[in-house]
Amino acid sequence: MNNLTKTETEIAALKQYNQITYILYLAGYLVGFTWLIAIIMNYVKRDDMRGTWLESHVNYQIKTFWISFVGYIVGALLAIVVIGFVILLAVFIWDAYRLIKGLIALNDNKLV
Repeated sequence: MNNLTKTETEIAALKQYNQITYILYLAGYLVGFTWLIAIIMNYVKRDDMRGTWLESHVNYQIKTFWISFVGYIVGALLAIVVIGFVILLAVFIWDAYRLIKGLIALNDNKLV
């Protein structure tokens, strides 16, 4: 079905899907692997969200994931030196902020 003609029910289902992926990213802080499930889910449904306001959320989540992933790798590699721990903390704060900001915007039916 064309993304321009999605019904309210389809949009609601995609919104719920997006909520689940945000929650999976956040749960990754406690569980440790749910971020991997979330990024796969983002790529699976990305085409379905094209042309809707939810496209901004899926792109936002994907961008947040990759920048955070690189930041965590750099921080972990530099953890031998004290600066690595500072980088890890900064990436954690940035990542959590973006995920919470995105989830709030999603719940308010707003773009990010």
